[in-house]
Amino acid sequence: MPELERHRTNPGYRTDKKQVFIVGCKGIPAAYGGFETFAENLTKRKKSENIRYHVARMAKDNARYEYNHAKCFNVRIPDLGSAKAILYDIAALRRCIQYCRVRPSVQHPVFYVLACRVGPFIRHLKRQIRKLDGILLVNPDGHEWQRGKWSRPVRAYWKFSEKKMVKSADLLICDNRNIERYIQEEYKEYRPQTLFIPYGSDVQLSASSDEDGRFQNWMRENHLSPGSYYLAVGRFVPENNYEIMIREFMKSDSPRSFVLITTIDRDFSGLLEKRLHFSEDARIRFVHPVYDSDLLKKIRENAYGYFHGHEVGGTNPGLLEALGSTSLNLLLDVCFNREVGADAALYWDKREGNLASLIEEADRLPEERRADLGRKARARIAEAYNWEDIVDSYEKLFLSL
Repeated sequence: MPELERHRTNPGYRTDKKQVFIVGCKGIPAAYGGFETFAENLTKRKKSENIRYHVARMAKDNARYEYNHAKCFNVRIPDLGSAKAILYDIAALRRCIQYCRVRPSVQHPVFYVLACRVGPFIRHLKRQIRKLDGILLVNPDGHEWQRGKWSRPVRAYWKFSEKKMVKSADLLICDNRNIERYIQEEYKEYRPQTLFIPYGSDVQLSASSDEDGRFQNWMRENHLSPGSYYLAVGRFVPENNYEIMIREFMKSDSPRSFVLITTIDRDFSGLLEKRLHFSEDARIRFVHPVYDSDLLKKIRENAYGYFHGHEVGGTNPGLLEALGSTSLNLLLDVCFNREVGADAALYWDKREGNLASLIEEADRLPEERRADLGRKARARIAEAYNWEDIVDSYEKLFLSL
């Protein structure tokens, strides 16, 4: 292999930087997605000159490029449905291992795998990492095996894969304390080493003014005005409880609209239409995804309230962004959301009529109470989920390994 021989025979080739390989996100620059947003901010906000990041990206070619001073590499994978992400992680890890193998001067490389997709294959890959004196870090994410979109066999695979990843990891980095607690209790036989480092967000206002053309056009196209709508942003999947949110909103007497910014799943939306007949309620508005992050922030800022129905785990980046932008947040009452929102939000459960009543209460909320919740929400993000502290924590960890 020419590249291998070139590096082996070049005694001058050397790097003193800690090489950190990030595998498992779809790549940067980020569009949507928690792991993508994490990789974007980790690289963009890098402080230490002693770290070099490498980020894998799922793509249709094998090109290389640099972004945020990180070395990025595309990984081409055939479209094989749910197996595509598994093959992508395996191929990306192999590329990272090979990168280090042909560069003997790379000392103690760090391989950070986001999510537990490749458990059945990790033992073999871990042996190769050990030969490099490398370190395997894993972010277990949330309870992927509980997601309603998966069939029973796929759920069984996710649970088995999680077990194998926990067993093989040198360290598991958990973005939510409840996930860390779950890992410690569920897999105590393996004595897993865990560390809590959350995702981050910010409380900066949108750079756009109220008269910004993009924002005004979006409002006009959707027949909305500031404060006239509740908002939900996220993947249109069963475990995010869109069915409950739509049904309960339809039961309420709210004069406002319910705007859902999401990619439409035709099968799921068709099923909900048969059950709820939401198309007959003019307040329910499905809107195409907004990929302009500043415009999306502006839309959040001008929402009267934000609905969050995620329940299967971890610290959701969309929730952090909502707490940093929207004054009134109505969250599904599960431990993950309680940990993040604390006393800066209102909570609802799945009992029939519970959310509908909360919506009507929210509509009557005094403006000073709504503003107070907004201040608490922004303070919560600034104190516990700010990117500066999170990047510091990661860099100290990487350099200490």
